[in-house]
Amino acid sequence: MNDMAKNLILWMIIAGVLLTVFNNINQETREDRLIYSEFLEEVRLGRVEAVQLAGINITGTRQDQTVFRSVMPLIGDDALIDELLEYGVAVDATEPEQQSIWTQLLVASFPILIIIALFFFFMRQMQGGGAGGKGGPMSFGKSKAKLLGEDQIKVTFRRRCWSRRGERRRS
Repeated sequence: MNDMAKNLILWMIIAGVLLTVFNNINQETREDRLIYSEFLEEVRLGRVEAVQLAGINITGTRQDQTVFRSVMPLIGDDALIDELLEYGVAVDATEPEQQSIWTQLLVASFPILIIIALFFFFMRQMQGGGAGGKGGPMSFGKSKAKLLGEDQIKVTFRRRCWSRRGERRRS
């Protein structure tokens, strides 16, 4: 395997590791996922101790200290906060989570970087020229013969004949 292929494989492994790391950074611990109607039922039964609202995302803690998540419908529920306060649920609101600018830049530029890497990979493969070069395409037609000087020639094509008895004779 040549150096370029090894470098490409190394960069692909690094990119895979980085993508895995960035995907796992934003994931939170395992939580129960409730549909919105189940969440409202839990509130009405008095099982919810506290909730944190972040945009349409709802994260809460039950009386038994288990954590759950739910998503508010896009139409919005204007009476939700009143209902939560009526049932004695502590309400906290935060801004919705947003990805960092570096994560957004990496995700946006990753396909472009892959295309550029492939471009350089193929250009280096074709650097030998149209007729072949060092192991390039069509290199099977290149002659590997060397030009020798008069004093370096060790092979002659003078005819030598041998008799049946093993004696050498000239013709």
